[in-house]
Amino acid sequence: MKLYIIGAGPGDPDLITVKGLKLLQEADVVMYTDSLVNEELIAKAKPEAEVLKSSGMDLTEMVAIIVDRLKQGKMVVRVHTGDPAMFGATMEQIALLRKEDIGYEIIPGVSSVFASAAAVGAELTIPDLTQTVILTRAEGRTPVPELEKLRDLAAHHCTIALFLSATLIKKVVSEFMEAGWSEDTPVAVVQRATWPDQLIVRTTVGQLEADMRTHGIRSHAMILAGWALDPEIHGKEEYRSKLYDKSFTHRFRRGVKP
Repeated sequence: MKLYIIGAGPGDPDLITVKGLKLLQEADVVMYTDSLVNEELIAKAKPEAEVLKSSGMDLTEMVAIIVDRLKQGKMVVRVHTGDPAMFGATMEQIALLRKEDIGYEIIPGVSSVFASAAAVGAELTIPDLTQTVILTRAEGRTPVPELEKLRDLAAHHCTIALFLSATLIKKVVSEFMEAGWSEDTPVAVVQRATWPDQLIVRTTVGQLEADMRTHGIRSHAMILAGWALDPEIHGKEEYRSKLYDKSFTHRFRRGVKP
């Protein structure tokens, strides 16, 4: 017996993997996060499949249903938004499945962080500017470990991607400033990335709180911050990769020195 955990991607039903879609279409039972996963994607399940919405279930109830259907010999898929590895609450489900001697396979999906970067046309790592991306969340009702406070992570002055933080913008701005970020540091906010009503707001650390309020953004938003988000960064400075540098030698090309 095995449960398939599928990353559905950020919203656009076409952004599921080929493997994920194939399993979804073969499944006898589809349990999905109905508050986040696009209904158009779930509609691709076979007509006779049992489709279950999980937003009204608690952990024990969800797992009990999965175990029951698997023990009936049915093929079950659990469809999560984005990629299951990021704030997916998958391991707590898996822990209970293991107690029932049930295996699992995770099929990765497109995370909202990368869908958002694509939406704003950004490369999150820029040579000689930043080579690090930190994926995290601001501390709210869900605490973060003491060594992972946003102000400490932001002290690296790399690209920061904030999940689940749209209601905590005052705190976000305060911690960026405590970490020494300038008010003109670029920020891109993408609400409902890849959905038909996607909204992109380009702003700065200093204007972030006001712009979030103006646009009424309080949920389903990815916040990308750092100088890699400056759309004119390559026009201001010569940040170039070695890979395509004419003078750089690598295994497929001999460089030509000036």
